[in-house]
Amino acid sequence: MLGGDVMTVLGTMSGTSLDGVDAAVIRTDGERIVDFGPTAYRAYTAAEQAILRDHLGRWPDDDIQAAAAVVHAAHIDVMQGFEGIDLAGFHGQTLAHDPEARCTHQCGDGQLLADVLGYPVAWDFRSEDIRQGGQGAPLAPFYHFALAKWLQVDAPVAFLNLGGVGNITWVNPTYDRPEMPGALVAFDTGPANAPLNDAMMQRRGQPFDADGALAAQGQADESIITTLLQHSYFTRPPPKSLDRDAFHELSKAVVDLDDADAIATLTKAIVETVHVALSLCPSLPTQIFVAGGGRKNATVMRGLGLLPCQVGPVEDVGLDGDMLEAQAFAYLALRAARGLPISAPGTTGAAVPVRGGRLSRPV
Repeated sequence: MLGGDVMTVLGTMSGTSLDGVDAAVIRTDGERIVDFGPTAYRAYTAAEQAILRDHLGRWPDDDIQAAAAVVHAAHIDVMQGFEGIDLAGFHGQTLAHDPEARCTHQCGDGQLLADVLGYPVAWDFRSEDIRQGGQGAPLAPFYHFALAKWLQVDAPVAFLNLGGVGNITWVNPTYDRPEMPGALVAFDTGPANAPLNDAMMQRRGQPFDADGALAAQGQADESIITTLLQHSYFTRPPPKSLDRDAFHELSKAVVDLDDADAIATLTKAIVETVHVALSLCPSLPTQIFVAGGGRKNATVMRGLGLLPCQVGPVEDVGLDGDMLEAQAFAYLALRAARGLPISAPGTTGAAVPVRGGRLSRPV
């Protein structure tokens, strides 16, 4: 069944912002994007979010049953709403990620989902990359390469995802395959929505700063930004990746600021770390396509608008910025099932292109 040409594949993503599960269908042969299908979103309830937050930092040997129950229930709930699916990609929920220690943990059992849903599920996408000396992240770059081909661009572009953590993919579309040296450079830019959303919840009981309105009322503390950018992470060459709470010092640094100034500071941190990230790309991209929740924050987008290249949400070129990562794991699912690489030295630092992922068929 998985040896044919174009297939209908469902991908899911539950990101570090802990807001919910994105699900999206694409039609692909594992190399080309043929078409985009339906999408859906299943929000986590406040109680579910609290359980997941309580389990952040835990590893598979820890007690994670409560978190796993939330992850499985939410994914089954949203995935059952799709019909005609040949294969699914299940990322799971990242609870801990420590690439320096060669460890990563995405909570969730793909076999359980395959048994319930009745079709094959590809999952555990990051472990083999870690075993091959990679960071295990980011994994969306191979999909970004396919998107650049779909857009028919002929010069380097970048995809910037502003989720819980920010990550950027620099794409040279003149190459034939994403694993070729020089085709891709990808890495995490720094903290994005995670500290911002956490602060909004703690201070205002709101899940995020809608449209960047509160940030626009405040004044960023430049000394905090300067201290942040002095961290050795920002001068380290890519590939590199971060855990959701890698910069907990940033959250501590804004504790004594009033609400507006604290949120303005956390917002400017997103923008400034992207500025730094561009200096680590092989060349300045002609365009930056922004995805993730951060593209809906007008204050963030105004800051990114000062970059020396064209910047806009991915919707400007006909893509769905809420669903890019879910689509990416649909794409990676078929590549994994067909034994194609899903990461490479230029994206994660692995020694060789990595054929990762596990495939579970329903019993």
